Amino acid sequence: MAPVRILIADDYKDWRRVVRLLFQARPEWQIVAEASDGAEAVQKAEELKPDLILLDIGLPKLNGIEAALQIKQLSPSSKIIFVSLYNSQDVVQTALATGARGYVHKTDANGELSSAVEAILQGQEYVSSGAKKDSIVTESPVEPPPHNHEVQFYSDDAVFIEAFALYIAAALKAGDAAIAVATESHLAAIALRLNMRGVNVGAATQQGTYIPLDVAKTLSTFMLNGVPDSTRFFTMVRGLIESAAKAAKRKRVVACGECAPFILAQGKPDAAIRLEQIWNDAGAIFDMDILCAYPLSDFHGEEDSTVFQSICAVHSAVRSH
Repeated sequence: MAPVRILIADDYKDWRRVVRLLFQARPEWQIVAEASDGAEAVQKAEELKPDLILLDIGLPKLNGIEAALQIKQLSPSSKIIFVSLYNSQDVVQTALATGARGYVHKTDANGELSSAVEAILQGQEYVSSGAKKDSIVTESPVEPPPHNHEVQFYSDDAVFIEAFALYIAAALKAGDAAIAVATESHLAAIALRLNMRGVNVGAATQQGTYIPLDVAKTLSTFMLNGVPDSTRFFTMVRGLIESAAKAAKRKRVVACGECAPFILAQGKPDAAIRLEQIWNDAGAIFDMDILCAYPLSDFHGEEDSTVFQSICAVHSAVRSH
């Protein structure tokens, strides 16, 4: 029999190595290529037409949901199994609605990934025990839920504080939850402005509908060797979003912050843009609106102009004041 040709798409190199080790005992399963981002996964799927694709959700450039939709158009015979850290009903349902045949939670991979591959190759569906089985859907493929990822370029702190306070207040008054990631001084100023706008910040924080986070401490949870690690990022963000959504009346969450700007101020533009791409993926996966803010004073000269354009490109809308 001809070997089963497999493409692995995951931005975590060590994880791709783990999968290779798991498949060593199955010589009939041939890993023909690896991809570290969604765009590369689509390209290699179109070129190689693999029999099976193991696809992560939190991929840079193009998230796994969007990549799967494109792959089904370009290589319709390729079967897709999502292998992800997420196990919420919404995420599993959205993933399977792309036409994927399986969903394996990464914590189950050691014991269940081989079984999932066998089942999918036999024309069955497979959802691992770590994912919610009641989320299996049979609808035709759908587009991932729309979301906004906006950026505010501000001239001074007063503009920054007002923009974030308006954003958070609107979310809380609508029955949503809000996560704010900023410096301690900015968080204090935002809280003051929110109280002036009639928002009881103390009560919202206690209820869990408003989650203020210090930017430096937050970054330390997912930065690895000076760059954002998507696996650590999504582990952190998933817990925050699930907690906030439980507290919110409408079960929706918005986020605003200055994580990437904080990194950019340290002279790491590539890491900052990478983090914006990861946040963009998070917005698509969790149907979450996001607002970022950069001081205009951070951009000078031709080199900074290129960075400015790259930051604008990864956002759905640009504000400047």
